[in-house]
Formats: sequence, structure tokens, C-alpha cells
Amino acid sequence: MASVGRAQDRVVLYAAIGAELMQYDANVESGALIKRGSVTLPANIQYAWPHPSRKYLYVAWSNGGSSYATPGASIVPSGSQHGVSAFQIDSTSGALHLHGAPAMLPSRPIHVSTDPNGTHVLVAFNNPSGVMVYRLNNDGTIAPDPVKPAAPVDPGIYAHQVRVDPSNRMAILVTRGNGPAGNKPEDPGALKIFSYEDGVLGNEISIAPGGGFNFQPRHLDFHPTRPWVLLSLERQHKLQVYEKLKDGTLRPMASFTQESLADSSHVASRQNAGTVHVHPNGRFVYQANRAVTADSAGRAVFSGGENSIAVYSINQKTGEPTRIQNIDTRGAEPRTFSLDASGRLLVAANQTPMVVREGSDEKVVPASLAVFRIGGDGKLEFIRKYDLQAGGSKSLYWMGLVSLP
Repeated sequence: MASVGRAQDRVVLYAAIGAELMQYDANVESGALIKRGSVTLPANIQYAWPHPSRKYLYVAWSNGGSSYATPGASIVPSGSQHGVSAFQIDSTSGALHLHGAPAMLPSRPIHVSTDPNGTHVLVAFNNPSGVMVYRLNNDGTIAPDPVKPAAPVDPGIYAHQVRVDPSNRMAILVTRGNGPAGNKPEDPGALKIFSYEDGVLGNEISIAPGGGFNFQPRHLDFHPTRPWVLLSLERQHKLQVYEKLKDGTLRPMASFTQESLADSSHVASRQNAGTVHVHPNGRFVYQANRAVTADSAGRAVFSGGENSIAVYSINQKTGEPTRIQNIDTRGAEPRTFSLDASGRLLVAANQTPMVVREGSDEKVVPASLAVFRIGGDGKLEFIRKYDLQAGGSKSLYWMGLVSLP
């Protein structure tokens, strides 16, 4: 997530550990981060999204989900408190001020976003899978009741993200499905495509190559000027490109598929792809690779794999991505990352501390914010990282950069 802005805009970084949402000044030239303050939500933060005006930030929270699960447990608590809160962003300092009453939700929200014209906020739910749309009042506060869809929607299995296309005519619910586990077979994934008009979802079609099996979409982004959707496949660790059609849907088969890992011949058993973001100039795209740590006696232990940001150049005529770099994030599980609006800075959030074994010795690599400079060729140069106190039920679950107006 990167808000639209100019190179000279002041940039603020927001990072969530548990229920605390921290605010940092981000210096685009030096890569320095300076903590300025924080606010606390009613429960652990799941995701956040700035209003297109950059005057408000919408923060989804819940006391359910994986962050509240007992380490090693197979049951993830559903929780009893879920909502989206609006905050007003101070245009000078970036400080957050609670703005109106939260919209109370029926279950854990896993993703939140606004439509391009900033009239509605959309929420995706993973269990049970679903999507809801809430109208935003003229002052940026959230209306309490959801907008009714034109007809009941098919929410797929395990929704993970919802986005509205820049045309404001199409919404996409990314439903990941689930990989096989033990005696439980695979649940198919899909892209659920909806028509979208003034917050009303309708006319759903489903894109699920191979019936959705071996297809676990997690996260997508839109090219800023061309009709291309860039999609990250989690368990398959792939990047795909889909073409938008004039009827407001997508071509049902990917135009291109690329491997996200530097070495796909030696893949760790717990290796996943994650978040994907297109550079503001549309010439490059970035994708997270996550080596998910294994639980050992209540500790997150590194069992091999790649924690990196994959960098691709995009052919501006065809949309084909070519991977040009994989750079280590210096930590574990970069669940989210963000680019500043000028496209000069990328910050990755290494979600959890991990134990790394080196022979008979062990060392703990903390959760962190890893800062990279973006070159003119799109490649990343590591600047520094900021270690944070996180772990257990308080992981570094979300972060984003916002350019102040």
C-alpha cells in the first residue's frame, strides 16, 4: 500500500504490533525512521488503509485469528470483538485521532481498503469467508450499516483481500482457499469478480484455473496505467499477470506466470509468497517471499527458506514481468511491505522474531522494519533495519507508508 503523493511530501510510517499502532516519521532521502507516538485499538490490528485524500486512516481490528492462537494449537479462536475504526490524520505531524464510532463487524476482518473515489470502505473476512461494503460519510466517518449487494455473493473459501479497480467499476475478492493438511484435502482458491457501482456488489463471476486447485491467490495490485492485474500465489510462490477486459472483468487465464524464488529447485516445506505492490511508475513490481517459521516448544524456529523481496521489471508493451532481483529482508516472514509515493523507499515488516540455529548455538533474530532504497532500475539497496519487540500474540502484523497532503 502506497498512497498517491509527490516526491516532496512528508512521509509517515504506521506499524501495528498487537493492538498498538505506532507512528514514525520516514525520511525518504536517508531511510531513517523516527518514532513519534502511537494509538491503541480495542484488539489486535489486522490491516489498515488510507483514504485517497490521505486525511483518514481506516484500521481493522479483532480479538480472533492466528495472533490469538496458542502456539502449536490447531484451533484458531474466532473471537468476539471485531471492527473498523476511522482515524483522522494530522496533516502536519501525521498523528492519528479517533474519528467517529467504529463499524462493528460480525467476524474477524483480514483486509480493508477503500474504493478509488473514497466513498466506501470494503472489508474482507477469512472465516467465514465474506465481504462487506460500508459507506463513508462526507466527513470521513464510517456509516454503521453495510451496503446491501445486488444479490447474495459467493465469497469463496478463505478470502484474503478485497480491492476495487481504478475504474471504480470492478471489485475483486481474492479467496485463497487452503492447502491440504493431514487428512484434510485442499480447498480451491479463486478470484471473485464483482461489478461495482456506488458500493453495490453484483454480477459475480469466478476465475479459478484448474478448478481452483493448486491455485492459492493471496494478494493483488493494479498497474497504474495499463489493463494489468498482478497477482501473488501463496503456496505456489508465483507471480501472475491477468488482463482486464472492456466488460469490467478479467481474462480467465493468466497472461504470464513467473517464479518468485531465487532458487525454485530447493523449496522449503513452509515457503509462501505474500504481498505484491506495483511501483508508482508502473515499470516494476515487488513481491514478498516468506519462509514461515516452525513452532518448537512455543518458539518460532527457522527451518530454512527465503525471506526476501522479489523485484520484477514489467514489459510496458506486453505486461510480462521479468525477475531481476531477490533481496534478503534480514528477518522472518515479511508479511507486509510498502513503497512511498515517490517510489524511492521500500520498507518491509519482518513479522515475528525467529530462532536461528547455527550448529549447537542459537540466536534470536528480532521482528523488524527493514528499509531499502529503490534505484532507478527498480532494484533495492538495503539501508538499515529497526528491531522491534514483538512475538507471540503481538506480532508486527501490518505496516504502511502514507504521504501527507
